[in-house]
Amino acid sequence: MASVLGMLEEREAIARVRVEGLREEAARLAEVLEAAEIELDRRVIAQEELVEALAVSAAETTAVTGAERETVPSPVPGSVVPPWRDGLPVTVLAPDYQRIVGMLEKRRSAGEGPVKAKEIAAELGLGTTPAKVEGVRSKARRLAERGWLLLEASGMFSAGRRLAAVPDADSSV
Repeated sequence: MASVLGMLEEREAIARVRVEGLREEAARLAEVLEAAEIELDRRVIAQEELVEALAVSAAETTAVTGAERETVPSPVPGSVVPPWRDGLPVTVLAPDYQRIVGMLEKRRSAGEGPVKAKEIAAELGLGTTPAKVEGVRSKARRLAERGWLLLEASGMFSAGRRLAAVPDADSSV
């Protein structure tokens, strides 16, 4: 009996060593995953900022002659969010932005209040990883800056429209 017990103890020791090795590997992979998510988030934000900066630069260098055109631009993924104005349909927004606005409008019609970016990401099925939440927060803030959503003092978002402040073209500042 002692030899069978000895064999079982030896197998247990081997299993413990293997489990500990796998735990260490899992911890290492969790750190690698977290670093990769942070890098992805930075890249997403950098791309959005670059697209916006290029659009602003193009708008500044292109002089519009004649009256302002009232055309409705078609949505393009990664496109700039136009300032909201009366009569401008939500369909001018890129699909990701339309989903955020639509979700918040459904909440408002159901009598529900403002939500955090994490709740928006979860409700849209994106998950609650920091990269996804920051991507949603960036988009929701952009929508709020352009008048498509309301940004509460608490940092929460709700559906609603307001005219976005557009800098005066004639100002000498």
